[in-house]
Amino acid sequence: MTSPNPGPQPSPTTTTSSRAAEPTSPARPSDGSDGAMFDAIATTQASIYGYGIVSAHSSPEMNSLVSSSMAEHRKRREEALAMLQARSVQAPLPAAGYQLPFEVDNPTDAAKLAVRMEEDSAVAWRAVIEQANNEQDRTFAVSALTECAVTAARWSRVLGAKPITVAFPGGSE
Repeated sequence: MTSPNPGPQPSPTTTTSSRAAEPTSPARPSDGSDGAMFDAIATTQASIYGYGIVSAHSSPEMNSLVSSSMAEHRKRREEALAMLQARSVQAPLPAAGYQLPFEVDNPTDAAKLAVRMEEDSAVAWRAVIEQANNEQDRTFAVSALTECAVTAARWSRVLGAKPITVAFPGGSE
């Protein structure tokens, strides 16, 4: 998912874009590590928005998975925001709205969107791992990447997709 900021994004496979006419975020940090964290936070914010759409179109049996997925992204966002704040780096602000990659009208579309958001989040957190210049960021990003991969697998199972996971989440290998 793309951030409302015009700076580089974590992956060309991102799913949403801001509908905001003007960037509402501070500038993306030029430091590679901080920039990757900035992008991952922006992707997480877009995922939180997207889970609102997933929630609206999921069947009641999926409520637990929707709420746990959204809570996971919110917790991760708050922790990542605190990490940037501790370094006196401004984090991206969430956009007022996001453009979805496809129309979501039913539970199947909702599950597909959830998988896509988790895969995009994995790409963003893998970039943090690759750019991290300290153990704290790397450890946090490995945990985030792992959680995204597990959540994507859960949603893939809902869809009946095979295989339900990939060997190297967040990558193109």
